[in-house]
Amino acid sequence: MATRRSTNLLKHLISTRHHLTHHRTVTYMPRPGDGTPRTVTLIPGDGIGPLVTGAVEQVMEAMHAPVLFEKFEVHGNMKAIPSEVMESIKKNKVCLKGGLATPMGGGVSSLNLQLRKELDLYASLVNCFNLEGLTTRHDNVDIVVIRENTEGEYAGLEHEVVPGVVESLKVITKFCSERIAKYAFEYAYLNNRKKVTAVHKANIMKLADGLFLESCREVATKYPGIKYNEIIVDNCCMQLVSKPEQFDVMVTPNLYGNLVANTAAGIAGGTGVMPGGINITNNYH
Repeated sequence: MATRRSTNLLKHLISTRHHLTHHRTVTYMPRPGDGTPRTVTLIPGDGIGPLVTGAVEQVMEAMHAPVLFEKFEVHGNMKAIPSEVMESIKKNKVCLKGGLATPMGGGVSSLNLQLRKELDLYASLVNCFNLEGLTTRHDNVDIVVIRENTEGEYAGLEHEVVPGVVESLKVITKFCSERIAKYAFEYAYLNNRKKVTAVHKANIMKLADGLFLESCREVATKYPGIKYNEIIVDNCCMQLVSKPEQFDVMVTPNLYGNLVANTAAGIAGGTGVMPGGINITNNYH
């Protein structure tokens, strides 16, 4: 009898595991290493980039962390990311990058965007929370902004129709919308977060942002233990600066995520102190 019960229990566990695996195909939590030295591509970049990445190097050295940096000089005035830098990133799978300056106007392509497209860095994650010793207007702030990183207004599809008239295309796809929604809900699930909020402007952009919301709603049904709600982006910004503690995980299209993440970071103390994985992909294992 005991053997039969054990067999039935084992079958149940296998069945449950298969069920979970079917719905949760990718794990987004970082795994601790085994202490073996790890090579990381380092791009100091422009502006304050060298100062920030330099501080990281000092911290790693003081901690005797098993991290070796492979440093490359890349700057925003270059026409493209050098091939040896791309090869290094693909080989090492981790890159610490300072910001690369992007000239305003003039049709110059952003190297930051080139990196995202080339490596399919589809997710941007910024965690904004109160830091001990840093006084801010609001307490109990702990917001994670997860932003789709590859399409939307940042697709770079612009052209001049006739002199004095420029057309800029916003591209939203079901594939990318579902992918970022799955990332957000999976992150919430693995980090014991209670709510995911989708930020949109579907009252005006009914097809584009409507597709984004439709994708988020479909994914939300697979995570019944996580509360899901939606908020229009302009109301979202007002709510962020008045009652930021109401937000938990936020998932957004590309442009809105840039605005929301910077607003949330400012509330919690500034972009210079808020941690995040700015560009994430699952394509290089």
